[in-house]
Formats: sequence, C-alpha cells, structure tokens
Amino acid sequence: MNALNLSRDAAGILLLTDANGASHKVNMVVRAYPISAPDDGVSLLGIDGHELAWIANLQALSEGNRSLINNELAQREFMPQISHIQAVSSYATPSTWTISTDRGDTELVLSSEDHIRHLAHNRLLITDALGISYLIADMASLSKHSRKILDRFL
Repeated sequence: MNALNLSRDAAGILLLTDANGASHKVNMVVRAYPISAPDDGVSLLGIDGHELAWIANLQALSEGNRSLINNELAQREFMPQISHIQAVSSYATPSTWTISTDRGDTELVLSSEDHIRHLAHNRLLITDALGISYLIADMASLSKHSRKILDRFL
C-alpha cells in the first residue's frame, strides 16, 4: 500500500493520484471499524460516493500518507477518550459526570446504565444524553478512583 499517492491541492482538498497519473478528489475518508479496529479497513471515497481506494491497515502507509489520512479522519470523527472520572452527581441515573478527556475536562449526563456498552479488549463506549460518544480505551488504565466510580454503574 506504500504505492498510494496522496496530496493536497491548492484549496486543501485531498487528492489521490492513480497508477495512470489521473488525479481524483477524495470526498470522504471512512473507517470500517472505527472503535474495534481503527487502523484496519479505511476507505477513500470520491465525490461520486464510489470507493477510490481501500487501505487494509493504516500502519502499512508511509508517514506522509498516514498523516494526511489521519487529518481527514480527525475532521470527520469526534470521540473523546476518557482518561479520568473526577466525580459523579449521583450513583443513580440520570447523573452528571465530571470527566477528563483527551480533549479537555467536561461534563456528561448519563441517562441510563444501558448507555455504557462493553466493547472488545477491555474498552467501554459511553453515550451521553446529547448523543456524544466517549471512549474508555482500556478500563485497566484508569485510576483506582475512576474504576471505583465506573464499577458502580456496570
């Protein structure tokens, strides 16, 4: 997959140049498995919605191409990762959680314990009352305080 030739035009639009030298505008970059396998299966879609290229694994790309694709994905996706649960307003739902994420400190409202989903590899997905999804990438990496709070809802 290192033969993938990506660049940006003067307007900042991602371009894919194929083996014949033809340039195609990439309209959207989409992960097949954004939570369970974020580096596996990425599709580059053209302006007509058809797939221009399939990337089996992002790690197989050159650093430059991987950076261009990750920048596109960052614009499209918003899923903060929880690094610490500071406090909760109540152990009954609905409750307001004060949390630290990779995007800064914030609060979320947990409407129901059902909005905490177990994923593969010790991961959790928490969806707040506004529909924003927060990821806990590895429950074991949380502090003892955070795990204690979380255990009350699991």
